[in-house]
Amino acid sequence: MAHGNNVLKQLTSRPKAPPSICPSCLLSLRQQRFVSSAEVPSPIEPPFAEHSTLSPHASSLAQPAYKIKASVLLSRPPLLTHDLTPFEKAYFLYQRRLNERLALPFTRYFYYQRGTPGDVNWKRKMKERQTPARDIGNYNAYSKDLGWNDELLVGASESEPEAQIEALVRDAEVEVKAGENEEVEETAGKKQKQKVERPMPRVTEADRAGDFQSLNRALTRTLYLVVRGQGEKARWEFPSGFLEVKESLNTAAERLLVQSAGSNMNTWIVGNMPIGYRTIRYQRKILDQETGAGRLGEKVFFMKGRIMAGQANLSGNKFGLVDFKWLAKDEIEKELQPSDWNSVRNVLLDR
Repeated sequence: MAHGNNVLKQLTSRPKAPPSICPSCLLSLRQQRFVSSAEVPSPIEPPFAEHSTLSPHASSLAQPAYKIKASVLLSRPPLLTHDLTPFEKAYFLYQRRLNERLALPFTRYFYYQRGTPGDVNWKRKMKERQTPARDIGNYNAYSKDLGWNDELLVGASESEPEAQIEALVRDAEVEVKAGENEEVEETAGKKQKQKVERPMPRVTEADRAGDFQSLNRALTRTLYLVVRGQGEKARWEFPSGFLEVKESLNTAAERLLVQSAGSNMNTWIVGNMPIGYRTIRYQRKILDQETGAGRLGEKVFFMKGRIMAGQANLSGNKFGLVDFKWLAKDEIEKELQPSDWNSVRNVLLDR
C-alpha cells in the first residue's frame, strides 16, 4: 500500500507526463492524490459572547437618538376652477364660434310653434345676436363675409367671463306687463323686464375684508392651516407635536388636530405615510428626562390632511396657541421661517 502511494507521488510530481501515460489518466491520478490526502480540521472559534468586552451595564444604556415629531398639513381643497388666462379665454370663445359654424343649423320650429309667444321671443333675440348661442357675442356663423371671422380681436370683451354672464342674464330676462310680477325693473323709457337671479361672485366678502381665518376665501386656491403660540418669539407653524409611546404617525396626527384646533372639525388624514420630513439638529446634546438618553435633535414627519367641514377653534388647546390662519402657498412663504419653508415648499400645492 505504501509502495503504491509512492508511485502515485512520483508520477504526479513529474513536470511532464511519460509517454506511456495518457493525459486523462494523469488527471485522474492527481485527483486521487488530492482525495487521499486528508486535511486537518481547523479549530472552532468560541462564540462571540466569550470574546465580547462589553459589560452588561454599558449595553443597557440607551443610545443617543432623535425625538420623533408629527406635523399636520391640513388643507382645504379649491372650491372653484382656476381663473382662466387671456389665451384660454380667447381659445374657448374661438372653439364655441367654430362649433356654431360647423354644426347643423338650429331647427326653430321643432321647439317653437309658429305665431306663439316663444316663437316671437326667439325671433327678437336672433335679430339682436344673429346666432342661437347666447354667450359668443354678435356673430353670424352662416354669413359669407363674417362666417370665417371667428377669431377674437385685440381688446374685445366677448371672451371675458363677466361679459358672458351679462349676456346670459340679459337673454334670460323676460318682458312682463305692469302688475303681473312685483320683481320687475322699472326703467323710464324702457320696457319692464323680470329680474333674473345672478350667479354668485368668485370674490367673496372674506376676500374683500382680508379675513384669513375664514374658509370662504380664495376659493380657487388650496388653503393650509397654520397656528401661532403666545409670546414675542412665537412663530407661525403647522400643528405639530411629539409622538407618544407606541403611537403611529396617523394616530398622532389625528390627536394633534383635536388637541390644537379643537374637535369642531371633520378631518381626514390621508394615508399612513408622510409626504415629507425634516431633521432638526441641536447645537448640543440634550438629556431626555424620560428615557435617560441624550437627544441629538428632532425628526419631523409631515402628514397630509383634509378638512371636510367645521372650523378651527383654539379655545382650551393644550399647546398654548392663540391665533390661526388659512393661507395659500405664496402666503405661507411670507409667514414661515426660511428653514421651515424650505422643508415644505415642495409638498404644498400651488393652487
